[in-house]
Amino acid sequence: MQTENNTNPLTTPRLRHRRRSTEVTSDAGRANGDHLLVHDRSKYKSLWHELFNLLRKAHEERDLPGFRLLNWYFFFTAMLFVYGRILSQRLVNTVNSDKFLYQFVSSLIKYHMVVCYFLYITGFVWFILSLKKKLYKYQFGQYAWTHMILIVVFTQSSFTVANIFEGIFWFLLPATLIVINDIAAYICGFFFGRTPLIKLSPKKTWEGFIGASVVTIISAFVLANILGRFQWLTCPRKDLSTGWLHCDPGPLFKPEEFNLSGWVPQWFPWKEISVLPVQWHAVCFGLFASIIAPFGGFFASGFKRAFKIKDFGDSIPGHGGMTDRMDCQMVMAVFSYIYHQSFVVAQTLSVEIILEQILTNLTFDEQQDLYTKLGEVLHKRLYGP
Repeated sequence: MQTENNTNPLTTPRLRHRRRSTEVTSDAGRANGDHLLVHDRSKYKSLWHELFNLLRKAHEERDLPGFRLLNWYFFFTAMLFVYGRILSQRLVNTVNSDKFLYQFVSSLIKYHMVVCYFLYITGFVWFILSLKKKLYKYQFGQYAWTHMILIVVFTQSSFTVANIFEGIFWFLLPATLIVINDIAAYICGFFFGRTPLIKLSPKKTWEGFIGASVVTIISAFVLANILGRFQWLTCPRKDLSTGWLHCDPGPLFKPEEFNLSGWVPQWFPWKEISVLPVQWHAVCFGLFASIIAPFGGFFASGFKRAFKIKDFGDSIPGHGGMTDRMDCQMVMAVFSYIYHQSFVVAQTLSVEIILEQILTNLTFDEQQDLYTKLGEVLHKRLYGP
């Protein structure tokens, strides 16, 4: 008599396990959007934590106490150097009413480059003394990554601060155009996209790229007219105070009337339009934001694919981290500053430029001596020798 639970082992099905791919799939980021932002504990991570954690290996850092502190030391040294050069004149203008503070700040500015250089050399010596056997490759790799981050990201972001001091207009307009271009490219590509644009970003299409360019250029022309009518957006900040800004807007922000009688039909309601000269400069910003700036995003996409990661961080659910949102903004900030200094700021000498050089490079006693000699020269010209 045979038992009921007698089974033939040869007929038992074999389970086959497939090897998991290490590549990032298109579904890798679905989890980012599955939880609410209020429950996301990583939303307060800063840009620098994301970048320094990109290639950090925890087990190797355990053998290198203070090595990550060295990275932050280089960060603060670079910040002192870059922002010190940008804010030096504003700081002088802020403390010029106090003689002691003025002399102290002037001395710091005078030796600013020397101080920063020796701070960097101190970090360099610190790095050499921290080298350990069997960890040379990792340490030199981290040293190179730290400097690349400071040069490519931090130095470029300092141009954003410089643009703000030239007038919030020169920061707000370019930054807004990048956002508009990003949104327009998504919408146009979603509804009309057919032709792939670049292999690094398979979802980018020529239809989205061209449609976003048209929308961005038109938006630049219109936005410049709106933003250019507010003095608190167009006035440059000469010091570090927080007061309300009032200034002469200058010829770029004074409207010019154009007669459209011979260009539009009789039923057209507007026979004249008011255009600010800065709107023509805004068209150049729109062209750059729509044609060149997206390549900053392509660079970031290629970088992430090279290291098989989907995003630099996860502080913004469904969109990655702060670094993922700032790739095109970095390129745009540098262009905005260079364009403003090359084609907008007057290249000839002015009273303000000469005065800035005097306040920055001369001591208080030298300025008094200059004041006395200048008075003597003017007195001779007015009344004779």
